[in-house]
Amino acid sequence: MNKKIKQKVLITGGAGFIGSHVVRLFVNKYPNYDIYNLDNLTYAGNLENLTDVESKPNYNFIKLDISDEKEIKKLFERYRFDSVIHLAAESHVDRSINDPLSFVKTNVIGTVVLLNAFKNCWKHNFDNKLFYHVSTDEVYGTLGEEGLFTELTPYDPNSPYSASKASSDHFVRAYGETYNMPYIISNCSNNYGQNQFPEKLIPLFINNIINNKPLPVYGDGNFTRDWLYVKDHAIAIDVAFHKGKIGETYNIGGFNEWKNIDLVKLLCELMDVKLDKEKGSSEKLITFVKDRPGHDLRYAIDASKIKNELGWQPSVIFEEGLDITIDWYLENTEWLEHVTSGLYQSYYKNQYS
Repeated sequence: MNKKIKQKVLITGGAGFIGSHVVRLFVNKYPNYDIYNLDNLTYAGNLENLTDVESKPNYNFIKLDISDEKEIKKLFERYRFDSVIHLAAESHVDRSINDPLSFVKTNVIGTVVLLNAFKNCWKHNFDNKLFYHVSTDEVYGTLGEEGLFTELTPYDPNSPYSASKASSDHFVRAYGETYNMPYIISNCSNNYGQNQFPEKLIPLFINNIINNKPLPVYGDGNFTRDWLYVKDHAIAIDVAFHKGKIGETYNIGGFNEWKNIDLVKLLCELMDVKLDKEKGSSEKLITFVKDRPGHDLRYAIDASKIKNELGWQPSVIFEEGLDITIDWYLENTEWLEHVTSGLYQSYYKNQYS
């Protein structure tokens, strides 16, 4: 993609955790782009994440469900988006176990609806057009004690969430092969950082420590994840969007493996210092709970392809990123209170009614 060409970029899920960081980056970095943030504002979509850019002249918000075929078609006919960065997704594994159909609707049907609208909008004339699909490392399944996920690792999803994302990846590639639609896919590891909805491990445990609540750790806590700072991820998406090769997949990871229990203990140690608590106080809140079904043992990404071919690599080591993240939540207690109480959902009505 040519950065100098004025274009309309649709970013789906732009009010969510990762999406809001991508929207902010693109709005501020590319004033010649018209950025359209499309989000249905379900439980994890929060426009309070974007108050600093909502008045920018190149920022536009659209509230819409990506699975609404009729309205999505009308939207593309009206705006004729040059590019799509598709982040909108149901993403919490525990929720997918309880309600897999909602994951199929959003992650599979919603993706196909967008692909159809993009294809029909340009009628196979895809010059300077791109459908960028953001996915997860969970599509690859689980690793043993050794090895890394590469772009050639066979898909082997183990949860309804990862199966729905694997399906959406396959549809994107199929549209590329069948209709010659230009696409790029990236698969990322676990993200952490500012504005993450407190159902995920790090913000949940920060909030629980603040409120002196138990810290529920699945199984024995030895499940291993590769952690990626969300702002580094947003930069990687920017790089792949502008420099990536059409039809390629890029794995984006932090080169940063941690066992859950070790991460939680580090978090507890930092929180004790920042809250001026007695050493070891937060760690006493750790409570081991029954493991969830189909829990993958280990994820670890080999991000050498995007590093070697596009020049991206993570800039923040985990200890530094975790420290910054904790400080943000402690300094933004009003945001955290709005999210945990549900008050954040009134922002759209107050701002856009």
